[in-house]
This record gives sequence, structure tokens and C-alpha cells, in this order.
Amino acid sequence: MPATYEPIATTTLSSSASSFTFSSIPGTYTDIRLVIVPITGTTSDDNFVLRFNGDTTGNTLYSMTKLSGNGTTASSSRIANDEWWNLIVGRGVSSTPTLQTVDLFSYAGSTYKTGLITNQTDNNGSGNVVRQVGLYRSTSAITQITVSTLSNNLVAGTTATLYGILKA
Repeated sequence: MPATYEPIATTTLSSSASSFTFSSIPGTYTDIRLVIVPITGTTSDDNFVLRFNGDTTGNTLYSMTKLSGNGTTASSSRIANDEWWNLIVGRGVSSTPTLQTVDLFSYAGSTYKTGLITNQTDNNGSGNVVRQVGLYRSTSAITQITVSTLSNNLVAGTTATLYGILKA
């Protein structure tokens, strides 16, 4: 990574968990990047989601626009007033690892927050690529990020690293 990236925190699950949280995120960077390799113990669809600053069910500050393709078809969709950013929409997280990146721009500023979410999955030649733009309608600085599933646990081996980006 460029010299402007500094690791803030890393977590690797040693046992199953429904979520993990990065807290006390310093406001000293221009932007932040979250890199996740999530694994659930199932091959069925699952919602893998991200929330900020301790938001709970009913707090509908999240919106997303999604573009996806699998080599055969392409699709797009829009979700407004949701309770989270859904990192994998449609396919779900399987026992095959995927790569997620979430770039949060001006995360410590006093305006609404925008993010670019990317997902790549290769399931033995039948994978997909997803690009999403997210809006978090809060003027508070992001100081906490919670990553979770809604149905199945994340299993041991799931890893995530949060990077601070200087002078982006």
C-alpha cells in the first residue's frame, strides 16, 4: 500500500461470531479504508452488513446504489432509507472467501458520509463483481464500525483491517 496508508487496527476471528467492531477510530486521517475477508459457515445467501457509531435497528440513515455482474448478466439497484449498508447484495457470503473493501471519504467531517464498496467473489469460476456507492446521512464523525451478518455467524478465519489514509 502507498505510504499514505497506516493500519489502525486488525482483527482475525478465532471462533464464530455474529459481529465484530472497530471502535475509538481516531479522526486524524482524511479517509479510511476497511478491508474484509468474511467467511460464514454456509453456502446459502446471507446478508453481510455494516453499521456506524452504534446505530441500531430502526435507524434508517443508510442508502446505496449497486452495480453488479457475473460474466453473463449485469444488474443495478437502489436502496434508500435502510438500517445498514449491505456489503453483499443477492449472492450472500459463503464458505468461499470473498474480498470486501469499504472506502469512507471525509469520515471525520461534519457533512454526510459517502463510501465506495467493492466486492469480488470467485466461486470456482462462477463468481461476481459488485460496486456500490453508499450514503450515510449523519453529520457526526464515524468513530465506530460494526460488521455483522443477519442470519449466520462469521467463522474463524474471518479477517478485517482498518486503514487510515493521510492526505488523500
